[in-house]
Amino acid sequence: MKKVTILFLLLCVGITANAQNFSFGFKGGYNLAGIQGDNSNGFKMRHGIHLGAVAEFELASNFSIQPELMYSQQGANNNAIFIFSEFPLLEGELEARYNFINLPIMAKYYIVKGLSIELGPQIGFLLSAEQREEGQIIDVKDRIKSIDFGVNFGIAYKFSNGLNFGVRYNAGLSNINDVSGFTDKNRYGVAQLSIGYFLRK
Repeated sequence: MKKVTILFLLLCVGITANAQNFSFGFKGGYNLAGIQGDNSNGFKMRHGIHLGAVAEFELASNFSIQPELMYSQQGANNNAIFIFSEFPLLEGELEARYNFINLPIMAKYYIVKGLSIELGPQIGFLLSAEQREEGQIIDVKDRIKSIDFGVNFGIAYKFSNGLNFGVRYNAGLSNINDVSGFTDKNRYGVAQLSIGYFLRK
């Protein structure tokens, strides 16, 4: 976590050198998370939250860069996909709870004042990974890739008082599985609805 924070701060310092104006603040909101890829037709979505810090650096009158440092609850619900043979779990709905620290770097283009479209890459660092079924909790962090790569796209609106709203989708690009002999390839997908506030604007 310390290394991620330092990376975020260094990124902000680097962008600040070329920025005309900058603002910073916080945002949070709702996650609707899922897992896609091989044998994922039976997956159900996991409801969760995201919360963290944002900074926006204006590079032109209608273009800015927005790095973020976000805690994000991800994963999915499913009946069988994540049941490994060495874990004699009872048959039933299994909840995969994967929690991340994500570092998105968004390019924002303002169509009109306040309204922007955004696109950018994201790197995620796995904090914890648990599977829950019928009251049993199993730590599976060693079976999930510790680093995840994805791309974000969305739309946002920022009011003149600093209040802002956004809708975004994160499409995972890398295989999340880290199990020897397990050939299925899966990736994350997370839809987000956010509300935030910039302290300096």
